[in-house]
Amino acid sequence: MYALYTLSLALAAAVSSPWWLLNMLRHGKYRAGLGERLGRVPARFKPSRSEGCIWVHAVSVGEVLACGGLIDRLRERYPDWRVVVSTTTATGQALARQRFGAESVFYFPLDFPFAIRPWLRALCPELVVLAETEFWPNFLHLVQQRGARVAVVNARVSDRSYPRYRRFHFLMRRILQNIDLLLTQTEEDRQRLLSIGAPPERVQVSGNLKFEVASPREPALTGQLRQYVATSGAGPVVVFGSTVENEESLLIPAFRAVLERFPRAVLILAPRHPERFSTVADLLVHSGLHLVRRSHWDGIQSLSGRVFLLDSIGELASIYQFASAAFVGGSLVPHGGHNILEPAQAGAAVLTGPSTENFRDIIRIFRQGNAVRIVEPGQVAPAMIELLSQESLRSQMTARAREILRSQSGATARTLDAIQTLLNTASFLVNESGRALACDRAAGALAGLDSRPEISGKQ
Repeated sequence: MYALYTLSLALAAAVSSPWWLLNMLRHGKYRAGLGERLGRVPARFKPSRSEGCIWVHAVSVGEVLACGGLIDRLRERYPDWRVVVSTTTATGQALARQRFGAESVFYFPLDFPFAIRPWLRALCPELVVLAETEFWPNFLHLVQQRGARVAVVNARVSDRSYPRYRRFHFLMRRILQNIDLLLTQTEEDRQRLLSIGAPPERVQVSGNLKFEVASPREPALTGQLRQYVATSGAGPVVVFGSTVENEESLLIPAFRAVLERFPRAVLILAPRHPERFSTVADLLVHSGLHLVRRSHWDGIQSLSGRVFLLDSIGELASIYQFASAAFVGGSLVPHGGHNILEPAQAGAAVLTGPSTENFRDIIRIFRQGNAVRIVEPGQVAPAMIELLSQESLRSQMTARAREILRSQSGATARTLDAIQTLLNTASFLVNESGRALACDRAAGALAGLDSRPEISGKQ
C-alpha cells in the first residue's frame, strides 16, 4: 500500500510541478523552508541522548493558535523534554517562531520517506501530536515504525472531507490504525471517525481547543492605533478580516454604504494571504476609496473615512479589539470560512458569510446562542450599519458571545490529561538508557554509519 501511495504521490508531484514552480517564481510561495520540507535537518535539531522529545504539528496560523495553550502546558508538565513545532504554511511558521522560538520550529516534511526519516532520526520523538486532520500515510506509518506514540488533537472531519473518507474507508481504516489517540472536537466528529475505521477505544471527545486561544501579545501597531483612535475622533472602526480572492470586490460596496452613514468610519481590511496584499491594494485604488497601507503608516496620517490595509502577518487578532463590528471572510465565496472566535474574544459584534463549513460546529453554537449574524453579499452593508447604529444590539451580541466562550472552556485540560494517560502507558518511556540507545542509533544513521532498520520501542 505505502509503495503504491508513494509512487502516486511522486507522479502527482511531477505532473503538478509547473504549477508549484510558477507560484514560487511569481509569489515566492513554497520557497521558504524548501530544504526542511525535503528532509534537510538544521544543526539545531541534533539527536539527544537524554532529552525526551514531543513533536507537535500545526499546519497554519489557526492550528498554531489553537495548540498554543496545549504546547505551553506540555512544556510545563514535561520540563525535561524538548517540545518542537512544525508548520506547513509560511504564515504559520512566522507565528510559531514568534510564539515558541525559532530554535524549536521548522517546516513539516513532504510525505515522502526520504524527507521524513531524517527528521525522525534527528528528533527521536516519543510522542507526535497532530492538530485537526493531518492524516499523512507515510508519515504516520514511519512514526509508528520508530515506536513513537501518535495523538491527533482537536480532530474534526469536515463536511467536504467526509464523503471522500467514506469512499476510501478501506484505506482510511489502515491509516487510522497508526494513530494511538484521536481527540475530537465534537461527538459528530467522533462518529464520523468511527464510521471510516478508527478503533473505538482510541477515539474520545475532548472539545475544541480554539475556544481557549489566549489573547495575542500586542504588537507595536496596537498602541499606535489605540492612541490614534483616542485622539483623532475617527470612527467607528470596522474590520473585514481574513478575506480571500474575489471577496474584496463584494465588500467594497458595503464599506461605501457604511461611509455614507458614518463619514469618519475606518475600515481595517486584512487579506488572508500575504501574496495578495498588492493585488488588493490595486483593487482599492481603482475603486476610488482612499487607501492607507499599514506598511506605510506613520501613526499620524489620517485614517478617517479611509481603508487601512493590514499588509502584515500576525497582527489581525490584536486589531479586532478596536472594531465595533467585524466581518470574517472566506465566507462570501465558497471557501469554507475562517475562525470567528478571535473577533468574538476581542468584543466585536461578528458577521460572516454563508460558506462556513470549515467551522461548522463553532458557527452552530454561536447561531444557537444568537451571537453571530450570517449574511449574504447584499446583506453585509445593512447588517453592518444596523450594528453600528445600535450600541444596545452590539452589547447584547457580545455578551452572548462571552457566555458561549465561557461555557466551552476545558478542552486544553482534557486534551493534556488524555495525552498524559497515553504517555503513561508507553513502555519505551520507562528508562532513559533505552532513549539514549535509540538516539545513538539515530545519530549514526544521520552520519551514514547505520543502515539498519529503525528500532521500535513499542511491543
